[in-house]
Amino acid sequence: MEDSKQTLEGKVFLPSQKPASAVGAGKLLKADPIAENFRADIQQSISEFISRDGRHPKLVGILATQSKPSEMYAEFTRKTCVALGVDFALKRVGIAASSAEGSENGSSEGLGGVEETIVEANLDNTISGIMVYYPIFGGLQDHYLQQVVSPAKDVEGLNVKFHYNLYHNIRFISPRSLLSAATVTAALDEESPQNLKEDNLPKWIVKSILPCTSLAIVKCLEYVGVYNKLLDYGDRAYGRTVTVINRSEVVGRPLAALLSNDGARVFSIDIDSIQEYNKRPPPVAQPVTSFEQQKPLSQYYKRHVVHPSNMTLEECLALSDVVVSAVPSDTYKVKTEALKHGCICVNVSSEKNFESNVRDKASLYIPAVGKVTILMLLRNL
Repeated sequence: MEDSKQTLEGKVFLPSQKPASAVGAGKLLKADPIAENFRADIQQSISEFISRDGRHPKLVGILATQSKPSEMYAEFTRKTCVALGVDFALKRVGIAASSAEGSENGSSEGLGGVEETIVEANLDNTISGIMVYYPIFGGLQDHYLQQVVSPAKDVEGLNVKFHYNLYHNIRFISPRSLLSAATVTAALDEESPQNLKEDNLPKWIVKSILPCTSLAIVKCLEYVGVYNKLLDYGDRAYGRTVTVINRSEVVGRPLAALLSNDGARVFSIDIDSIQEYNKRPPPVAQPVTSFEQQKPLSQYYKRHVVHPSNMTLEECLALSDVVVSAVPSDTYKVKTEALKHGCICVNVSSEKNFESNVRDKASLYIPAVGKVTILMLLRNL
């Protein structure tokens, strides 16, 4: 059996199953070194923007709650933007404005006030990107607000156009497709070839924006070697089994889709059900019509498939190489005794979702991903 602590060029690789005697040997990995991997590239992109446009890119944050995690997230975003040369403006709305003396938005209240602030930012040509600190109202109201943000300024990747691309595994788009009212399926036209690689993109093609928290988690898993770089792009999570606890449209479901589109077997856990995500196998070659020749059928088979699972959470955890939890509750805990020896655990919630002895079973524990999320947000910007 291979040593569970093998490394190569400073990167930690997914361990084989750890013997029960190796108790407490797991490593604590903070987000700082992962985030630093992206800082230089983002700094270069910002410098190029300033040279080209003669101004700094501007990010607007919209805060409409008194949530302490949202306040902390906003403040850390501000500090990171200042350090990298991005102008950051925080607009407080409603209850958040009433608690900030002298706020210009102090009279804005409720859904209308948040929506009006978003629309104003959409129309302001000096603003490059918009982020909104959710949750605000919860449920369908928050989902509606996510669609009000222009996809041309959506740095969080929450607009339906980006979600459609993510769930259909459409990785590259033409930016001008975001400016039209055409149906999202327009992304499947001749301007979005699905066989492109990151190193041979035409100038008119860019990556489709991904939700910044889910993307940050993927980057953490790439850093620790869950993604195998020897495999082809799009299949580098092949052979990995992952449990994702949370199925929100902001974190859990997009993450499950991203991982399964890259080849992983993913168990998606929500309060009322368990689903399994797998990459759809390639279709069997069939005679095609003239329409299918224009729109290759294979484009529609590269995305993941989802089906209900009869397994329990404990059974999922026992099989999982990676466990990601994003439950916004200070009482929810993943039981250490249920984890697979040598797994990798990632805590995404502002609360601690894992028990304090998690490293008795886990080979690696990442307690927070916020610093990576901010860098992904600026990468999207």
